[in-house]
Amino acid sequence: MNQYACDHAMSSMRITAHFQGIWVPMVTPFHDGDGDIDFGAAQQLACELAASGIDGLVVCGTTGEAAMLSAAEQTMLLDSVLEAVGPRFPVVMGIGGSDTRSVVSAVQRYNDHPLAGLLISAPAYVRPSQDGIARHFQAIAAATDQSIVLYNVPARTGVNIEPQTAALLARDSHFVAIKEAGGKLQQLGELLLDTRLDVLCGDDALLLASLSMGGHGAMSAAAQVRPDLYAQLYHLVKQGRHGAAGALFKTMLPVIRLLFAEPNPAPVKAALAMQGKLRNALRLPMTQMSAAGQAALAATLEPLLALPAWTASDRDAPREGCLLQLVSPANIMPAVRQDDHRHHG
Repeated sequence: MNQYACDHAMSSMRITAHFQGIWVPMVTPFHDGDGDIDFGAAQQLACELAASGIDGLVVCGTTGEAAMLSAAEQTMLLDSVLEAVGPRFPVVMGIGGSDTRSVVSAVQRYNDHPLAGLLISAPAYVRPSQDGIARHFQAIAAATDQSIVLYNVPARTGVNIEPQTAALLARDSHFVAIKEAGGKLQQLGELLLDTRLDVLCGDDALLLASLSMGGHGAMSAAAQVRPDLYAQLYHLVKQGRHGAAGALFKTMLPVIRLLFAEPNPAPVKAALAMQGKLRNALRLPMTQMSAAGQAALAATLEPLLALPAWTASDRDAPREGCLLQLVSPANIMPAVRQDDHRHHG
Protein backbone atom coordinates (compact mmCIF):
# COMPACT_ATOMS: atom_id res chain seq x y z
CA MET A 1 0.00 0.00 0.00
CA ASN A 2 1.48 3.36 -1.02
CA GLN A 3 1.14 6.82 0.46
CA TYR A 4 -1.69 7.72 -1.89
CA ALA A 5 -3.90 4.76 -0.92
CA CYS A 6 -5.97 6.86 1.50
CA ASP A 7 -6.12 10.13 -0.43
CA HIS A 8 -9.90 9.85 -0.83
CA ALA A 9 -10.23 10.07 2.94
CA MET A 10 -7.84 12.94 3.49
CA SER A 11 -8.15 15.37 0.63
CA SER A 12 -9.17 18.20 2.95
CA MET A 13 -6.84 17.32 5.83
CA ARG A 14 -3.61 19.02 6.77
CA ILE A 15 -1.14 18.88 9.61
CA THR A 16 -2.53 21.09 12.36
CA ALA A 17 -0.92 22.95 15.23
CA HIS A 18 -4.01 22.39 17.38
CA PHE A 19 -4.94 19.08 18.97
CA GLN A 20 -8.70 18.82 18.99
CA GLY A 21 -11.22 16.13 18.21
CA ILE A 22 -10.65 12.39 18.45
CA TRP A 23 -7.13 11.00 18.16
CA VAL A 24 -6.57 7.25 18.15
CA PRO A 25 -3.46 5.59 19.62
CA MET A 26 -3.11 2.62 17.30
CA VAL A 27 -2.43 -0.92 18.40
CA THR A 28 0.59 -2.60 16.81
CA PRO A 29 -0.50 -5.72 14.89
CA PHE A 30 1.77 -8.77 15.19
CA HIS A 31 2.05 -12.00 13.25
CA ASP A 32 1.30 -15.23 15.06
CA GLY A 33 4.27 -17.45 15.74
CA ASP A 34 7.29 -15.22 15.19
CA GLY A 35 5.64 -12.17 16.74
CA ASP A 36 7.01 -9.80 14.09
CA ILE A 37 5.11 -6.62 13.29
CA ASP A 38 2.41 -7.11 10.67
CA PHE A 39 3.06 -3.95 8.67
CA GLY A 40 0.33 -4.72 6.15
CA ALA A 41 -2.31 -4.94 8.88
CA ALA A 42 -0.94 -1.75 10.47
CA GLN A 43 -1.25 0.16 7.20
CA GLN A 44 -4.75 -1.14 6.56
CA LEU A 45 -5.85 -0.24 10.07
CA ALA A 46 -4.31 3.23 9.75
CA CYS A 47 -6.16 3.87 6.50
CA GLU A 48 -9.49 2.71 7.89
CA LEU A 49 -9.07 4.89 10.97
CA ALA A 50 -8.10 7.91 8.87
CA ALA A 51 -11.25 7.49 6.79
CA SER A 52 -13.57 7.15 9.80
CA GLY A 53 -13.92 10.82 10.76
CA ILE A 54 -11.27 10.97 13.49
CA ASP A 55 -8.76 13.81 13.65
CA GLY A 56 -5.38 12.08 14.02
CA LEU A 57 -3.39 8.96 14.88
CA VAL A 58 -0.80 8.13 17.51
CA VAL A 59 1.90 5.57 16.73
CA CYS A 60 3.86 3.85 19.51
CA GLY A 61 1.70 4.96 22.39
CA THR A 62 0.93 2.73 25.36
CA THR A 63 -1.75 1.01 23.29
CA GLY A 64 0.85 0.31 20.60
CA GLU A 65 2.98 -1.78 23.01
CA ALA A 66 5.84 0.61 22.35
CA ALA A 67 7.75 -0.65 25.39
CA MET A 68 8.06 -4.02 23.67
CA LEU A 69 9.31 -2.61 20.35
CA SER A 70 12.94 -1.95 19.52
CA ALA A 71 13.97 1.53 18.38
CA ALA A 72 14.32 0.22 14.82
CA GLU A 73 10.85 -1.34 14.92
CA GLN A 74 9.34 1.87 16.22
CA THR A 75 10.83 3.85 13.33
CA MET A 76 9.76 1.27 10.74
CA LEU A 77 6.23 1.24 12.13
CA LEU A 78 6.00 5.02 12.02
CA ASP A 79 7.34 5.12 8.45
CA SER A 80 4.83 2.46 7.47
CA VAL A 81 1.87 4.40 8.88
CA LEU A 82 3.06 7.67 7.33
CA GLU A 83 3.35 5.95 3.98
CA ALA A 84 -0.18 4.59 4.32
CA VAL A 85 -2.03 7.75 5.30
CA GLY A 86 0.00 10.21 3.29
CA PRO A 87 1.36 13.63 4.25
CA ARG A 88 -1.94 15.37 4.96
CA PHE A 89 -3.31 13.30 7.83
CA PRO A 90 -1.95 14.20 11.31
CA VAL A 91 0.22 11.56 12.97
CA VAL A 92 1.83 11.81 16.40
CA MET A 93 4.76 9.67 17.54
CA GLY A 94 4.82 8.39 21.11
CA ILE A 95 8.10 8.52 23.01
CA GLY A 96 8.81 7.54 26.60
CA GLY A 97 11.69 6.86 28.92
CA SER A 98 13.14 7.62 32.32
CA ASP A 99 16.57 8.92 31.31
CA THR A 100 16.41 12.43 29.91
CA ARG A 101 19.46 11.98 27.69
CA SER A 102 18.04 8.82 26.14
CA VAL A 103 14.69 10.46 25.50
CA VAL A 104 16.40 13.45 23.89
CA SER A 105 18.27 11.06 21.58
CA ALA A 106 15.04 9.29 20.69
CA VAL A 107 13.30 12.59 19.94
CA GLN A 108 16.10 13.66 17.61
CA ARG A 109 15.56 10.55 15.47
CA TYR A 110 12.23 12.03 14.36
CA ASN A 111 13.23 15.61 13.66
CA ASP A 112 12.98 15.00 9.92
CA HIS A 113 9.62 13.20 10.01
CA PRO A 114 6.44 15.00 8.88
CA LEU A 115 4.67 14.71 12.22
CA ALA A 116 1.89 16.66 13.87
CA GLY A 117 3.85 16.26 17.08
CA LEU A 118 5.36 14.00 19.72
CA LEU A 119 3.44 12.44 22.63
CA ILE A 120 5.85 12.28 25.55
CA SER A 121 5.09 10.85 28.98
CA ALA A 122 6.65 11.86 32.28
CA PRO A 123 9.69 9.80 33.35
CA ALA A 124 8.45 6.46 34.70
CA TYR A 125 9.55 4.59 37.82
CA VAL A 126 12.14 7.11 39.03
CA ARG A 127 9.45 9.48 40.40
CA PRO A 128 11.19 12.84 39.93
CA SER A 129 10.10 16.09 41.58
CA GLN A 130 7.95 18.57 39.68
CA ASP A 131 11.11 20.56 38.99
CA GLY A 132 12.72 17.43 37.58
CA ILE A 133 9.69 16.78 35.38
CA ALA A 134 9.77 20.35 34.07
CA ARG A 135 13.48 20.26 33.34
CA HIS A 136 13.11 16.86 31.64
CA PHE A 137 10.57 18.27 29.20
CA GLN A 138 12.51 21.51 28.72
CA ALA A 139 15.59 19.51 27.70
CA ILE A 140 13.46 17.61 25.19
CA ALA A 141 11.97 20.80 23.76
CA ALA A 142 15.46 22.22 23.25
CA ALA A 143 16.30 19.24 21.03
CA THR A 144 13.42 19.41 18.55
CA ASP A 145 11.25 21.69 16.45
CA GLN A 146 8.33 19.27 16.71
CA SER A 147 5.23 20.17 18.70
CA ILE A 148 4.99 18.29 22.00
CA VAL A 149 1.92 16.78 23.64
CA LEU A 150 2.47 16.13 27.34
CA TYR A 151 1.20 12.74 28.49
CA ASN A 152 0.09 12.56 32.10
CA VAL A 153 -0.59 8.96 33.11
CA PRO A 154 0.41 8.60 36.76
CA ALA A 155 -0.98 5.07 37.06
CA ARG A 156 1.82 3.96 34.73
CA THR A 157 4.61 6.44 35.45
CA GLY A 158 4.20 6.82 39.21
CA VAL A 159 4.22 10.63 39.03
CA ASN A 160 1.58 13.25 38.33
CA ILE A 161 2.30 16.22 36.08
CA GLU A 162 0.72 18.89 38.27
CA PRO A 163 -1.32 21.61 36.53
CA GLN A 164 1.20 24.22 37.70
CA THR A 165 3.99 22.29 35.98
CA ALA A 166 1.95 21.99 32.80
CA ALA A 167 1.24 25.73 32.91
CA LEU A 168 4.95 26.47 33.33
CA LEU A 169 5.84 24.31 30.34
CA ALA A 170 3.03 25.84 28.28
CA ARG A 171 4.91 29.13 28.24
CA ASP A 172 7.15 27.44 25.66
CA SER A 173 5.39 27.22 22.30
CA HIS A 174 6.73 23.68 21.77
CA PHE A 175 4.10 22.45 24.23
CA VAL A 176 0.72 22.58 22.56
CA ALA A 177 -1.46 20.00 24.32
CA ILE A 178 -1.74 17.51 27.14
CA LYS A 179 -3.24 14.04 27.19
CA GLU A 180 -4.69 13.96 30.70
CA ALA A 181 -5.14 10.41 31.97
CA GLY A 182 -4.98 11.04 35.70
CA GLY A 183 -8.62 10.09 36.23
CA LYS A 184 -9.53 13.35 38.00
CA LEU A 185 -11.97 15.77 36.44
CA GLN A 186 -10.87 18.50 38.84
CA GLN A 187 -7.32 18.39 37.45
CA LEU A 188 -8.62 18.36 33.91
CA GLY A 189 -10.68 21.43 34.72
CA GLU A 190 -7.67 23.21 36.18
CA LEU A 191 -5.74 22.54 33.00
CA LEU A 192 -8.57 24.03 30.96
CA LEU A 193 -8.73 27.11 33.14
CA ASP A 194 -5.07 27.77 33.86
CA THR A 195 -3.13 26.78 30.73
CA ARG A 196 -3.27 27.55 27.03
CA LEU A 197 -2.88 23.85 26.20
CA ASP A 198 -5.37 21.83 24.22
CA VAL A 199 -6.62 19.32 26.81
CA LEU A 200 -7.31 15.81 25.54
CA CYS A 201 -9.07 13.24 27.69
CA GLY A 202 -7.03 10.07 28.21
CA ASP A 203 -9.65 8.25 30.31
CA ASP A 204 -12.29 6.90 27.97
CA ALA A 205 -14.96 6.54 30.65
CA LEU A 206 -14.67 10.29 31.36
CA LEU A 207 -14.91 11.33 27.71
CA LEU A 208 -18.42 12.79 27.77
CA ALA A 209 -17.80 14.67 31.03
CA SER A 210 -14.50 16.00 29.67
CA LEU A 211 -16.08 17.27 26.46
CA SER A 212 -18.96 18.84 28.37
CA MET A 213 -16.46 20.75 30.51
CA GLY A 214 -14.93 22.25 27.38
CA GLY A 215 -12.21 19.66 26.78
CA HIS A 216 -10.77 19.79 23.30
CA GLY A 217 -11.09 16.08 22.51
CA ALA A 218 -9.49 12.77 23.39
CA MET A 219 -6.69 10.36 22.67
CA SER A 220 -8.78 7.23 23.00
CA ALA A 221 -7.57 3.64 22.77
CA ALA A 222 -11.14 2.33 22.72
CA ALA A 223 -12.04 4.58 19.80
CA GLN A 224 -10.35 2.33 17.25
CA VAL A 225 -13.09 -0.29 17.73
CA ARG A 226 -15.81 2.08 16.39
CA PRO A 227 -13.93 5.32 15.63
CA ASP A 228 -16.85 6.88 13.80
CA LEU A 229 -19.00 6.79 16.95
CA TYR A 230 -16.34 8.66 18.94
CA ALA A 231 -16.11 11.28 16.21
CA GLN A 232 -19.92 11.50 16.25
CA LEU A 233 -19.93 11.97 20.03
CA TYR A 234 -17.38 14.77 19.79
CA HIS A 235 -19.39 16.61 17.16
CA LEU A 236 -22.69 16.12 18.99
CA VAL A 237 -21.25 17.85 22.05
CA LYS A 238 -19.70 20.63 19.98
CA GLN A 239 -23.09 21.17 18.30
CA GLY A 240 -24.81 21.39 21.69
CA ARG A 241 -26.82 18.22 21.04
CA HIS A 242 -26.38 16.90 24.56
CA GLY A 243 -29.38 14.63 24.66
CA ALA A 244 -28.16 12.73 21.62
CA ALA A 245 -24.58 12.72 22.95
CA GLY A 246 -25.70 11.29 26.28
CA ALA A 247 -27.74 8.57 24.62
CA LEU A 248 -24.85 7.60 22.37
CA PHE A 249 -22.34 7.55 25.22
CA LYS A 250 -24.69 5.38 27.30
CA THR A 251 -24.60 2.86 24.46
CA MET A 252 -20.80 3.05 24.21
CA LEU A 253 -20.00 2.86 27.93
CA PRO A 254 -20.48 -0.90 28.53
CA VAL A 255 -17.95 -1.64 25.79
CA ILE A 256 -15.56 1.02 27.11
CA ARG A 257 -15.65 -0.58 30.54
CA LEU A 258 -14.87 -4.03 29.14
CA LEU A 259 -12.06 -2.66 26.98
CA PHE A 260 -10.31 -1.56 30.17
CA ALA A 261 -11.38 -4.42 32.42
CA GLU A 262 -8.03 -6.10 31.70
CA PRO A 263 -4.63 -4.56 30.87
CA ASN A 264 -4.66 -2.40 27.73
CA PRO A 265 -4.29 -3.22 24.84
CA ALA A 266 -5.33 -6.86 25.26
CA PRO A 267 -9.10 -6.18 25.17
CA VAL A 268 -8.79 -3.71 22.28
CA LYS A 269 -6.81 -6.24 20.26
CA ALA A 270 -9.39 -8.92 21.09
CA ALA A 271 -12.16 -6.65 19.80
CA LEU A 272 -10.25 -5.82 16.62
CA ALA A 273 -9.58 -9.53 16.05
CA MET A 274 -13.32 -10.18 16.38
CA GLN A 275 -13.79 -7.60 13.62
CA GLY A 276 -11.24 -9.40 11.44
CA LYS A 277 -8.79 -6.49 11.41
CA LEU A 278 -5.76 -8.23 12.92
CA ARG A 279 -4.53 -11.30 14.78
CA ASN A 280 -5.10 -11.44 18.51
CA ALA A 281 -1.35 -11.45 19.21
CA LEU A 282 0.61 -9.52 21.84
CA ARG A 283 4.21 -9.48 23.04
CA LEU A 284 5.11 -10.62 26.53
CA PRO A 285 4.64 -9.58 29.20
CA MET A 286 1.28 -8.60 27.68
CA THR A 287 -1.10 -11.55 27.24
CA GLN A 288 -4.43 -12.07 25.53
CA MET A 289 -7.67 -11.09 27.22
CA SER A 290 -9.07 -13.93 29.29
CA ALA A 291 -11.57 -16.32 27.72
CA ALA A 292 -14.31 -15.07 30.04
CA GLY A 293 -13.44 -11.48 29.19
CA GLN A 294 -13.54 -12.18 25.48
CA ALA A 295 -16.93 -13.86 25.77
CA ALA A 296 -18.36 -10.88 27.64
CA LEU A 297 -16.75 -8.48 25.17
CA ALA A 298 -18.15 -10.32 22.14
CA ALA A 299 -21.68 -10.19 23.54
CA THR A 300 -21.44 -6.52 24.51
CA LEU A 301 -19.73 -5.49 21.30
CA GLU A 302 -22.41 -6.94 19.02
CA PRO A 303 -25.05 -4.19 19.48
CA LEU A 304 -22.39 -1.47 19.21
CA LEU A 305 -21.15 -2.84 15.89
CA ALA A 306 -24.74 -2.94 14.66
CA LEU A 307 -25.18 0.84 15.05
CA PRO A 308 -25.33 2.78 11.76
CA ALA A 309 -22.03 4.18 10.51
CA TRP A 310 -21.47 7.90 11.06
CA THR A 311 -19.67 9.98 8.47
CA ALA A 312 -18.16 13.45 8.54
CA SER A 313 -20.99 14.65 6.29
CA ASP A 314 -23.35 14.20 9.25
CA ARG A 315 -21.65 16.99 11.22
CA ASP A 316 -23.91 19.86 10.21
CA ALA A 317 -27.06 18.94 12.14
CA PRO A 318 -29.30 21.41 13.99
CA ARG A 319 -28.15 22.46 17.44
CA GLU A 320 -30.10 21.47 20.55
CA GLY A 321 -28.79 24.29 22.75
CA CYS A 322 -25.75 25.88 24.31
CA LEU A 323 -22.73 23.94 25.43
CA LEU A 324 -23.31 22.46 28.87
CA GLN A 325 -21.29 23.44 31.87
CA LEU A 326 -20.31 20.81 34.39
CA VAL A 327 -21.10 21.75 37.98
CA SER A 328 -19.07 20.17 40.77
CA PRO A 329 -19.15 20.86 44.49
CA ALA A 330 -15.84 22.69 44.18
CA ASN A 331 -16.38 24.89 41.18
CA ILE A 332 -18.06 25.52 37.86
CA MET A 333 -15.98 24.84 34.76
CA PRO A 334 -16.68 27.16 31.82
CA ALA A 335 -17.14 25.62 28.40
CA VAL A 336 -14.43 27.82 26.89
CA ARG A 337 -11.69 29.48 28.90
CA GLN A 338 -10.88 33.11 28.25
CA ASP A 339 -7.25 32.50 27.30
CA ASP A 340 -8.03 29.79 24.77
CA HIS A 341 -5.13 30.08 22.33
CA ARG A 342 -7.30 29.18 19.38
CA HIS A 343 -8.79 32.69 19.56
CA HIS A 344 -5.46 34.51 19.38
CA GLY A 345 -3.66 35.24 16.16
